[in-house]
Amino acid sequence: MPSVMLSAVLEEEPDLYEAFPPHVDPSGITILTDSPPGKKAPLKTFEELQPILQQGRKRELKLLIRENSWPINSPIRASLWPALCRQHQHGKSMLDGFYWDMVTQVFGTVELPDKPIMLPPFVEATHCLGYHLTRKGRAVADRVVSVLGYACPDITYSPSLYPITAALLHFMPEEECYHCMASLVASKEKMFITQTKLLNEVTWKTVMQIAKKHAKSAAQHLSRLSGAIGPERIYADWQWWILAALPFPHLVRVLDCFFHEGIKVFYRVALAILILFHKHSTNQNSEWYAEATKNGVDHAVDKFCRNMPASPTKLLRTAFSIRALSSQYISRVFIKTEMTLKSKQVITGSRLVRSRSSDNLPTSQSQVNIQMMSHTLTIREGSHSPGPRALSMGVYPIQAIKSQILDQSELFTLWSWLPVRITMYQPVLLYTTEEHGCSLTTFYVRVEHHEPTLLMIKTCNNEVFGAYCSTRWFERNQKDERGNRQAYFGTGETFLFSLHPARAKYPWVGCAKNDSKEEGDTRTAHANSLFMAADNTMITIGGGEGQAIWMDENIRFGKTDRCSTFNNPPLCPSGDFEIRVLEVYGFSGA
Repeated sequence: MPSVMLSAVLEEEPDLYEAFPPHVDPSGITILTDSPPGKKAPLKTFEELQPILQQGRKRELKLLIRENSWPINSPIRASLWPALCRQHQHGKSMLDGFYWDMVTQVFGTVELPDKPIMLPPFVEATHCLGYHLTRKGRAVADRVVSVLGYACPDITYSPSLYPITAALLHFMPEEECYHCMASLVASKEKMFITQTKLLNEVTWKTVMQIAKKHAKSAAQHLSRLSGAIGPERIYADWQWWILAALPFPHLVRVLDCFFHEGIKVFYRVALAILILFHKHSTNQNSEWYAEATKNGVDHAVDKFCRNMPASPTKLLRTAFSIRALSSQYISRVFIKTEMTLKSKQVITGSRLVRSRSSDNLPTSQSQVNIQMMSHTLTIREGSHSPGPRALSMGVYPIQAIKSQILDQSELFTLWSWLPVRITMYQPVLLYTTEEHGCSLTTFYVRVEHHEPTLLMIKTCNNEVFGAYCSTRWFERNQKDERGNRQAYFGTGETFLFSLHPARAKYPWVGCAKNDSKEEGDTRTAHANSLFMAADNTMITIGGGEGQAIWMDENIRFGKTDRCSTFNNPPLCPSGDFEIRVLEVYGFSGA
């Protein structure tokens, strides 16, 4: 009788070799039994989750995914992962056959080549992790990543893109994998995969900042063990704790949550790893303390992850039980860190701390060409700017601009002030008073759904100034919890500039805050965060004690004054101005 029962159980368990596509070698995949069967509710099926997903009940779905520890050979992921990724797609879904048309365009055939495929330069060669893909599976991953690189030329550095592609291929065919990755890369609401070196740096600095507040003891412990190399070098490799070091069953459970919730899941799991490492290495007689003192804490953390003493369920429970770590807080730290890096390090030309594996990373040919041209260009900026710097990005896009306001020299200066990621996009003239007339209604029709936008004003006295506006002008219609329209909107990426008679950039005053202070000390007063406002009668940029730029509904007259948000002087001497030309640019693909 027992043997009959055993055979029945074995028949119910899906065959390991049938749970994965043919380009996966399942022989090395370990099936973890998270906990013995008992009174726990049975695992949800995709049929049970699908209506929740279709009805947009995101919070309910989030909790169910966190709670359901499906074994690694569960067939659910073949349906669940593509459905989760499709939630985040931007614009229309791809037509069937689109991917294979792209493959033919790039490679001339849909047959897999015999020779290795040359991968895009944004990939880190040392972290092209294949997990349990066969040789053919690795070639498929190479092809998906190469087509992504062809379709998304603005990706300049994305080391996590290959491993996530490889993980997806364990549960779906090639075309489905491409559609999933394209959705994650293009996602607007949530971040999944960083696509520039700068944003990659921002992620580890964000992990370091939130660890200091939400895993304080573990962060202090890591700092003490780091010794002379310092904690920065250890945090710089944070995503490889998850993508490279965690056992594959742990990684897959993390990805279940990641494909729904975004990169914040990785942040939480990184903190959970630190908390568990702290717990297991505090005792000076422990093997992990000995490992850290003998071989360095970076090796100890990596080895700890590879031998993770907690089950996937315990790891996720630790990650999601970190209290008060809201998405809003993470986003605030991320944006502040990004702006600080841009203003203090990118602009001054100082080197960013990089993952050791990226030291020999080649740049894309487009960047090389731009950098070669930049050697001949050094822009001298005004006294309010961070000092002279060589222009290194975005030379080619501005050659398409035929401005009635700025000459090439002024365009070079302005482009050197833009966020680095934006300089990779093609500028598009959305609105100009010369062609579209002087009407705020027309302005909104042509401009309001674009983000970001660049406003350039030339007055009748030949003064030239404007603003980089980080948020859609459509936000003027958004309502708060009480149903009232919000007065001001926008983010701290917004900045003012003046190009004639003086050249100067005026960033948000929040960028100047000392980031070494505690979170409570760096909060910026509400009056200092009034970025953009608009209604049917006017447009305003900057507020608090005055308005930096105000324009009337006819886009003819305006005023400029000092404001608290940007701490700028009036952008023209008289304070009042008459508009000769207004041009507004958007960025194609941004």
